[in-house]
Amino acid sequence: MGKVRIGIVKRTARKLLTLYPDMFKPEFQYNKELVSKLVNTKSRKLRNQIAGYITHLVKLRQRQTES
Repeated sequence: MGKVRIGIVKRTARKLLTLYPDMFKPEFQYNKELVSKLVNTKSRKLRNQIAGYITHLVKLRQRQTES
């Protein structure tokens, strides 16, 4: 089975990717810093989950364009 992510993580990540499609890279550390600037959250865990999901989606998008 895959990882289960809460809805707010998925919604926020998808919204950020639609608003800023070219800003994110397939690097977690870079995305983490960018998410902390764009999203007003005090929870480190939530920020990291959003950044991780964005990283996952960016890597998926890259794999789809390569094949």
